[in-house]
Formats: sequence, structure tokens, C-alpha cells
Amino acid sequence: MSVTWVLPNKLSELTGYTVKSIENKMEQGVWPQGRIWKKAPDGRRVINKKEYDRWAESQPVI
Repeated sequence: MSVTWVLPNKLSELTGYTVKSIENKMEQGVWPQGRIWKKAPDGRRVINKKEYDRWAESQPVI
């Protein structure tokens, strides 16, 4: 089973980024809301793992 939307702590486990760095990427707009992350109906922030992978595999910003 493939899970698309994960909580920041799960993404942290999978990627090695700290939860704080994940939250910073969301707050600073590095990861656009609505594409890489969104607020779930309960108000918690969730990250689209597939879109994260796409971002991680993209070219670096120069």
C-alpha cells in the first residue's frame, strides 16, 4: 500500500529532514501549499510524499 499524504514527523523519518526544517519549508514557501502540502480537515498539515519526491529529484535553484 502506498500512502500519499503523510504528517511532518513521518516525512522526517523517511527523509532525514528534521520536523522543524520541514515546517520551515512550508512556512517560507519553499514547498507550495496546495501542491506539496495542505491542511487536512482536522487542521493538521500533511505533505504529499509523491510531490516531495518530485521536488527532491528536481534541479537545484541556482
